[in-house]
Amino acid sequence: MSTSSREVAGKIPLQMVVIRPAKIFDISDVMRIERESFREAYPRGIFLLFLENNPDTFLVAEYAGRIIGYIMAYMRPDLEGHIMSIAVDPNYRGKGIGSALLTEAIERLIKRGARYVGLEVRTSNTRAIKLYERFGFRKVKRIMGYYSDGEDAYYMILPAEEWRGN
Repeated sequence: MSTSSREVAGKIPLQMVVIRPAKIFDISDVMRIERESFREAYPRGIFLLFLENNPDTFLVAEYAGRIIGYIMAYMRPDLEGHIMSIAVDPNYRGKGIGSALLTEAIERLIKRGARYVGLEVRTSNTRAIKLYERFGFRKVKRIMGYYSDGEDAYYMILPAEEWRGN
């Protein structure tokens, strides 16, 4: 990304970011953000299947016609709302985009009847863990060797009755 693009990214007004359901034409941008964000990226087929099965909880953040973040969430049969993946374009991190995506996904899951929202996060991902804790998530267990590289994950939950609507 050019220097001028980085400067623009530093000045974006959050009210100009639109959080909306993902569309098929967003998948390439979502995959780009996924690859830039994670060591283990999901294949295209996972995104397409997720979009088909969860169109109201696969959300993107759009700014000036560009996809700058996404979140994939769904309801499990036990009424757990689950965050499968969330990522923000590296050039737009630290600007409230992740918080806006997480807020909207949690709201949608709770409206659909989620008793709690759960997620897994790498134990080394302190930035994400701090974000989740600010939202009221708490670590309930450590999952040994969860990731294919052997790293452990924390399973974190947010009970619906504790949601403060950040």
